[in-house]
Amino acid sequence: MASATGVKGKKPSASKQFLELNGIPVLIHTLRSFSNCAQVHEIFVALRKNEIEPFRARLQREAPEILKRNPVLVEGGESRQESVSNALAAVSATAEDIVLVHDAVRPFVSEQIIAQVIAAAQNYGAAIAGVPAVDTVKQVERTAEGALITATIPREKIVMAQTPQGFRYEVLKRAFAEAAADGFVGTDEASLVERAGERVAVVMGSHRNIKITTPADLELAEFYSHR
Repeated sequence: MASATGVKGKKPSASKQFLELNGIPVLIHTLRSFSNCAQVHEIFVALRKNEIEPFRARLQREAPEILKRNPVLVEGGESRQESVSNALAAVSATAEDIVLVHDAVRPFVSEQIIAQVIAAAQNYGAAIAGVPAVDTVKQVERTAEGALITATIPREKIVMAQTPQGFRYEVLKRAFAEAAADGFVGTDEASLVERAGERVAVVMGSHRNIKITTPADLELAEFYSHR
């Protein structure tokens, strides 16, 4: 996909969540998955500042049923972690409430996966969706000439992380505060919570719960959307 930030001197390209799937932005497909879930009580969406009002207008035109859920559209940041932090700052919750974080470009998440992540997060304090690795996983050392294998990691010890990732509110807030204080940047929310010393459970995700990041992913998404 083209870079979301665009090329220097050119107008920034559209964010991937606004790519269309059957004529509708991927983000709207994703939001429908959560707005249709009875266990989800509030929805927060992190967007670029200049995307907020146009997206609100698009929801009004194309998905008024989502707008009826009163989604809160907040300004995101330069990274995933900053965007989630900004959205989290807008949340008012009790310590035991469950907060879910989901990739905008995973439109095929099922209500069953959402429910299972919520249940596991209530039980353990933190949980993610994930699928077992099917390929052999190699650990490598990067060199100027390329990469050299240093170890083969047993597949039974590997899962491929997906979203949603769910956490008790106080667990996630503390993990973000500690990461910010230490200048730590993680690859996902679970990495911050793991760093804070919390256990994170894994529930079975789905190979359909794809993250649309490449043209091939978009082709697969179009295939899935017609099945």
